Amino acid sequence: MNAVTEKKQSVAHSGKDGRWIVRTRILRLGYLLFDGSIIGIIIALVGLLYVFQYGGQVVKQQEDKLQLPESSIIKTSDGTTLRMIPLPGSGYRHSAELEEMPALLINTFLAVEDRRFYSHQGLDYKGISRAFLNNIVDMDLSEGGSSITQQLARNLYLNRNKNVIRKLNEASIALALERQLSKREILGLYLNQIYMGRGQYGVKAAAERYFGVSDLKKLEIWQIATLAGIPKGPSIYNPVDNSTLSKTRRNLVLQIMLDQGLITNEQMREARDKQYHPPAANKEEVIGVHYADATLKEAAQITGKSVEELRTGGYTIVTGLNIKAQQALEQAFLKGSSFPPDGKDQQVEAAMTIMDHRTGEVVALIGGREQNEGSLNRATIDARQPGSSFKPIIDYGPALESGKYSPNSILSDRKYAYGNYVPENLNGVYQGQITMSRALQKSVNAPAVWLLKQVGISSARQFAAKLGIVLTEEDNHLSIALGGLHNGVSPLKMTQAYGVFANGGKFNEAHMVRTIMDSKGKVVYSHLSESRQVISQRTAEAMTMMLRNVVNEGTGKKAQMNRPVAGKTGTTQLDLPGVSKKANRDLWFVGYTSEWTAAVWMGFDRTNKDNYMTEGSGKAAALFSTVMSKALSGY
Repeated sequence: MNAVTEKKQSVAHSGKDGRWIVRTRILRLGYLLFDGSIIGIIIALVGLLYVFQYGGQVVKQQEDKLQLPESSIIKTSDGTTLRMIPLPGSGYRHSAELEEMPALLINTFLAVEDRRFYSHQGLDYKGISRAFLNNIVDMDLSEGGSSITQQLARNLYLNRNKNVIRKLNEASIALALERQLSKREILGLYLNQIYMGRGQYGVKAAAERYFGVSDLKKLEIWQIATLAGIPKGPSIYNPVDNSTLSKTRRNLVLQIMLDQGLITNEQMREARDKQYHPPAANKEEVIGVHYADATLKEAAQITGKSVEELRTGGYTIVTGLNIKAQQALEQAFLKGSSFPPDGKDQQVEAAMTIMDHRTGEVVALIGGREQNEGSLNRATIDARQPGSSFKPIIDYGPALESGKYSPNSILSDRKYAYGNYVPENLNGVYQGQITMSRALQKSVNAPAVWLLKQVGISSARQFAAKLGIVLTEEDNHLSIALGGLHNGVSPLKMTQAYGVFANGGKFNEAHMVRTIMDSKGKVVYSHLSESRQVISQRTAEAMTMMLRNVVNEGTGKKAQMNRPVAGKTGTTQLDLPGVSKKANRDLWFVGYTSEWTAAVWMGFDRTNKDNYMTEGSGKAAALFSTVMSKALSGY
């Protein structure tokens, strides 16, 4: 075989090998594509299964998310909003039914946010495709193409991270919501849930905040366009933070409204010319922080609901708060001159309550000089010793009620030892005998203890209970005659007790809450005043006469006003070794006019050798006069 023949045979074999290699590679590629397709199909099936299963589980496990928290409102006696309670995260929501919204508002939001809302089942595939292409072009995930249902799913259940997993979860939940809820339910949730800037959630809260409009059907076209433009960028398109950008966005929405046939050209031109002016802001300082706190706790006791449920349940709680009285109270508390000097490392604290004794409504209350939400409310805590202000309740009231004593009865004013208990008059002077009225007027100690001994501790405790002060078993001793109580008492309890004397012997329970309405406006509670005759009118009248003498001629002179005042001072001493005998723990004045009863307490939260008061209870009486004179002016 020559060389030429060998070369031809070699080329032939080489060609066969090359074709075999190509066929092999094609087969391998085919196998790979087949395997890849199978894997892709499996992944797709798993993805579809995930999308259809995940959302259903999330919605089922978190059903409470479909109950939107709503800001509750506390109102004053004249219907003024005292406090709109922020939701967790410091936002506000007022829900509205779709029937309360104008059709133009609903249709505008649909035109701007999801025109195919009623034709898709949660996912707007056309919108998603458009957003997908735009994101590829821009190399970004800035455009979402989310339907209203997807937005609701994200806002209720997810965060705002922009990644594929979150978008899959969003789609899955959206499909689940569409399976579980009607279109109307989804739309209603969306319009009440959507964030509208400035801490406002939902269109109703936004309408009230930006335009002062509570009735959504009274919104004008330009206002509707402004609202519909906000969800695109709540922080930049709300009219308060940026009126220029808001107007630009509003005009774009107006054009959409025109294109969709929702408004006419003339309406659009008129709406475009509107200038935004924010509603008149409430210039009043925030008042009633402690009052609102006490109101929520009282409402919780009434309804059996937690305070948190009441805060976020959309309730409207109407109270007995009198704005004029509350402002007079808080303004007086802002003045340092109203109080004794501060201690070495503490500020002198104080609390005051004012009650309409004819109804039991608390018209004003403050629990401390620092009026911050959640701060200690000293007005309602049974923790302070009332001193001599307790004498009418535990000594002289029971004696009068027994029928054996009158204001002119002669009492013993001598130093006695009752076992180990030896009460003393503050000035160390004993007159031997003294009338009941005079003993109360000058706040003499010995006659008060002697009288309690004669009346009996058991009878005295029963009398105090009728006035709303129930003593403990540890209080079965004569030192209660001078206000030495095991647990102490609150200004509110003292106000309630003295209110019986002011109201002719009739007891009205002190309360803040008048009515409670749920988010639908249904009244779930209404206070029924039950004025009970718990002591005789004769006793109440005799006590009032004696307590007026205390103010006119005795220890309570600084409580005098331009009208008759009855009341009693109270002081408890520090009594620590090495500290002045003039050092005091508590200063009180409890008193009343024909209209209202009030109690004032002053003292340190922790009284010790570095933090005590040397001023007397006249300071508390003076504060009573200052506040009540201003609160009752014009009555």
